Amino acid sequence: MWRRHRQRRQGARSSASLFATYAVAGLVPIAALGAVLIRGVQQDAARQGIDQGRSQAAVIAEMAVAPALGNAGRLDEGLTADQRRHLQEATDLALFHGSVVRMRVRTFAGQVVYADDGSTAGGISTADPAFRAASTGDTAVDVVDYPDAPGGRAIRALQPVVASATGESVGVLELYLPDQAIAARLHREIVQTYWRLGGVLGGIYLVLGLIAWSTTRSLRRYAAQQEHEALHDGLTGLPNREEFRNRAAHALAAGRRDGTGGAVVLVDLNRFKEVNDTLGHHAGDELLQVVAHRLLPGLRSGDTLARLGGDEFALIMPGLEAADVLPRMNRLREELTREAVIEGVPLNVEASFGVALYPEHGSDVEELLQRADAAMYQSKRGAIDVVLYDGGGVATPTQWLVVQAELRHALQRDELFLVYQPKVDLADGAINGVEALVRWQHPERGLLPPSEFLPAAELSGVIEPLTAWVLRRAAEDQVRWLAEGRPWVVSVNISARNLETPGFAGFVADLLAEHGLPPELMLLEVTETALAGDAETAAQAVRDLAARGIGISVDDFGMGYTSLSQLRGMPIAEIKIDRAFVSDLLTDSESRAIVRSVIELAHGLGSKVTAEGVEVPEMADWLTTAGCDKAQGYLYSRPVAWRDIQRTYVAEGVIR
Repeated sequence: MWRRHRQRRQGARSSASLFATYAVAGLVPIAALGAVLIRGVQQDAARQGIDQGRSQAAVIAEMAVAPALGNAGRLDEGLTADQRRHLQEATDLALFHGSVVRMRVRTFAGQVVYADDGSTAGGISTADPAFRAASTGDTAVDVVDYPDAPGGRAIRALQPVVASATGESVGVLELYLPDQAIAARLHREIVQTYWRLGGVLGGIYLVLGLIAWSTTRSLRRYAAQQEHEALHDGLTGLPNREEFRNRAAHALAAGRRDGTGGAVVLVDLNRFKEVNDTLGHHAGDELLQVVAHRLLPGLRSGDTLARLGGDEFALIMPGLEAADVLPRMNRLREELTREAVIEGVPLNVEASFGVALYPEHGSDVEELLQRADAAMYQSKRGAIDVVLYDGGGVATPTQWLVVQAELRHALQRDELFLVYQPKVDLADGAINGVEALVRWQHPERGLLPPSEFLPAAELSGVIEPLTAWVLRRAAEDQVRWLAEGRPWVVSVNISARNLETPGFAGFVADLLAEHGLPPELMLLEVTETALAGDAETAAQAVRDLAARGIGISVDDFGMGYTSLSQLRGMPIAEIKIDRAFVSDLLTDSESRAIVRSVIELAHGLGSKVTAEGVEVPEMADWLTTAGCDKAQGYLYSRPVAWRDIQRTYVAEGVIR
């Protein structure tokens, strides 16, 4: 919420700044255009004044002066009394009304032959270009400073005097016309023009302003949309990984400041790939939307639900007490796992939850995500849907990536080897089989047990070459035993991923044929949890293996959730009772009841029963009495190399 408010404020400020920039940028050319137009109007007004003075001078010269002079020749000899009287009469009215300020009639030499004020001196110099132009027949008009004129300025016009009788130029007429009235009229016209121009320019600026405002608002909306899309998942509308990290970092900082904690939760859908593969990706998308809609109502104010990618979701829950985490997650899980109908197909939504607390399990986002991820994968491997990181014993995904990479190199460098633990017939104590167990002699960390690398291998494609290596090495050792007269059945552990691999049954059969081994001497052990994963695929793989004579053993029986109907439909050769039930047979009546039930169930299905983890003779005696077929455990032998089995046991292969 805080971030959205800050983004809105920043967006408003940036939009205002952008609009101001547009406004200023738009005002500059408008102002420049206005200045140019105003300058043009002023110049036009000045030209109009001059043109008006020119016209007025021409009228006076033609209508008043020329008729008054009559048939006069050149004016060098002066004017007659009649000519003076006629000029006086012709110009008195104009002078009286102020339409003419001063008037002089001059010879080409500059002599004043007539002046309205009676003077014979003054006027423009004969050397002035304007006077010379008038002497040659042109008219020269200028606006000049003239103290005798109203306002101190006048329009000076020098006009050739043309005799009406001859049509020849006989002198120069020097007129000073009042500029004030013309200027006032032009000023009124300019003011009107200014208003019109201002209105037009203002309208243009307003239109540009509206365009700028609309553009900035569109850009703001586009930027906000782009930012939202950059920080949110397009399918569900939830925050994406980047936004989740931002909010999680803020929650952690607030927790450090306030001394409070909270939880980071990763939620991963189980068997989501099956939905995409069977119903199509559009159905998978619909399922993801259903998940988002089911998780959101269970959140508190201040909590964040994000989609990190694929079928993985994450929650940041600030201020959540540790005691409330698991109950709340279980309620979310119950809501999430309700049946959903996708594309008309009812689906049971299943998910694994991994929870990490802060500050107990980490102080930064990456560390908490890694530990929540580790807990989530522990949930996927077990029967518990919600797992709280326990602070130890769980490898982080980063470590798994390292292990997976190193394991591939280990296969190439032959750092792996097999040990074998005998399976003993409880009826006579004879060894009738061995279980192959892989070990890793790491060049830096020494001898590694399976728990250090098999979980990482099962989560990646490396489990397939690893299983192939174990099968091939076990077959090679079995050839040696057969050569020495030991027809022991060799058990090899395989994973759910192997059962889902197309052609796996054919691969095993070809491998046995390559080594000249009868298929009945190979027993593949698969965990009960693996059988319950993709039930139909697993069942078909088991049937394909059994059809080739290869036996299947269900390992760790009782620890998973295989349904009895699944077992009934599979050709299972052996069921192994998990050591968790065997270890307290002598002290716990419930464990004894479970073991008896499993033995009876297995025999009813036509399967042999092997008990794991037999430590003391009393356990073996009880199991024998209960009808168990075989046993395996430290009572008989720890896992040893294949040559050590030869040295440890007598020639008959009987445990002493």
